[in-house]
Amino acid sequence: MSELSIIGGGLAGCEAAWQAAKYGIKISLYEMRPTRQTPAHTTDRLAELICSNSLGSDAPDSAPGLLKAEMRHFDSLILQAATDSAVPAGKALAVDRTKFADVITQRIESHSLITLHREEVTQIPPTPTIIATGPLTSTALAEQLANLAGKEYLYFYDAVSPIVTADSINMEVAYRANRYAKDNQPNEGDYINCPLDKPQYETLVKSLCEAEQITLRQFEQEDSHFFEMCLPIEALARRGEKALAFGPLRPVGLIDPRTGRRPYAVVQLRQDNLAATLYNIVGFQTNLKWSEQQRVFQTIPGLENAEFVRYGMMHRNTYLNSPILLEPTLQWRTRPDLFLAGQIIGVEGYVGNAATGILAGLNAARWLQGHPPLTLPPTTMLGALCHYISRAEPKHFQPIKANFGLLPPLAENIRSKQLRYQGYVGRAWHDLAEFCYKHPNLRIGQNTI
Repeated sequence: MSELSIIGGGLAGCEAAWQAAKYGIKISLYEMRPTRQTPAHTTDRLAELICSNSLGSDAPDSAPGLLKAEMRHFDSLILQAATDSAVPAGKALAVDRTKFADVITQRIESHSLITLHREEVTQIPPTPTIIATGPLTSTALAEQLANLAGKEYLYFYDAVSPIVTADSINMEVAYRANRYAKDNQPNEGDYINCPLDKPQYETLVKSLCEAEQITLRQFEQEDSHFFEMCLPIEALARRGEKALAFGPLRPVGLIDPRTGRRPYAVVQLRQDNLAATLYNIVGFQTNLKWSEQQRVFQTIPGLENAEFVRYGMMHRNTYLNSPILLEPTLQWRTRPDLFLAGQIIGVEGYVGNAATGILAGLNAARWLQGHPPLTLPPTTMLGALCHYISRAEPKHFQPIKANFGLLPPLAENIRSKQLRYQGYVGRAWHDLAEFCYKHPNLRIGQNTI
C-alpha cells in the first residue's frame, strides 16, 4: 500500500489526509501539539481555529460561497464538520470552534488509513510528503524549507479579535439585527450591534490611536509587515478619522430599532459557540495590551461591563514566496513528490486553506498511484487561487483570499455586478463538471453549486 506523510494537523493538513485516504493511501499525519505548542494555539485539538469562528459567506453568488460549493463537490471534511457545528451568522458560515475541532479530531483519529503522530517534525522527509504546517511553522522545519527554497521568507502579522460573554453585553443599548435584513423584528437577528453616535465614535478612534500596544519581540520585528486583510483595529484607526466608519464599523444596512435611524457607526458581535454564551467582536483584531483592550473596548456603548474571556493578540505568520516555488498542482517545482497546502503557501482564510488541502491530497494520491497530478480549471475558484499562488509576480506576492477578481473575465461584458457574479458561478460549475467528467476516477460528493 502506498504511504504518504502529512506534516501539520490544521485545516489544510486534515483535509489533505481525508482526501488522500479516499484513494486508499496510508497516511501518517504529524501534529506537534501538545508536545510543542505554538504562540497562538491553546488546545491539542486538530484544526483548532485561532482567529474568527467564521468561515465566511455561504451565499451561492459570492466568491467564498463558490469556493465552498466546489469543496462540497469534493466531499470536504472541513465543510462536513462546519455543517455539524454551525452557529447562526446570517449568510455566513460560522461554527462553534470547540465542537468543530472535536468533530475533525474524532474523524481523523478513527479513520483506518490515517495514523496520527503527536510529535514535531524537524526534517522534511525524503519520501512523498505534504507540508501543511501553516503560518506558525516551527523554527526547525522553517529552516529546512528555507534551505530547500533558497529564498528568503516573507512575513506578515495576523491578529485575533477579543471574545466576551453574552450576558455581559448591555442589551438595553445593543440590539440584534442582520445587515440589510428586510424582515428583522426588534431584538431578532444573528448579530449583536452596538450603535455609536459621532462623538462616541470619535472618542473610540482617539482612544485606539493613543492606546499602548504590545512591543513585538526582536525576531518578530525583522522583515515584518501587516497583511492588509488582517490589520489590527488600532492600525486601521490611524489611517484616518473615518477609516473605521467605512470599514469594520460601517453602519449601512443596520437601523437602530430604538431610534428608527442608522447610527453613525456600529460595532458588531458574532456568536462564537453553539450555546450562544460567547460573542467575538467582529473586525477588532488587535495588538493592544490586554489592560488597554478592556479600557478602550468598554467605552463602546453596550460593552461598558463586557467580560472578556479572550483578549485579542497578534502573532507572526510565515508564508512562502510560492510563485517561485510551486506549480498550480501544489507540487514543489524541483521535487515532484513534495506538495504544500494551506496558509504557508499564501492562501488566506480558513476555507481557502482547507481547499488547497483538497487539491494537495488528491494530487499526492495520484502521484503515488502513478497518475499525473491535476491542474484545476482557472475558471473555478480553487483553480484560480492555485493559479494565483503559482503564477503571481514574486516581487509583489501577498496572501490572498477567494475573490472574483482572480477569475478570467466572462466572454460577455455584463454591467450588473449581481448578474456578473452569477455568470462566474455558472461558468465555474460548468467547467468543474466537465473537468470531473474527463477524470471519471475522481471520488467526489454531490453536486451542490
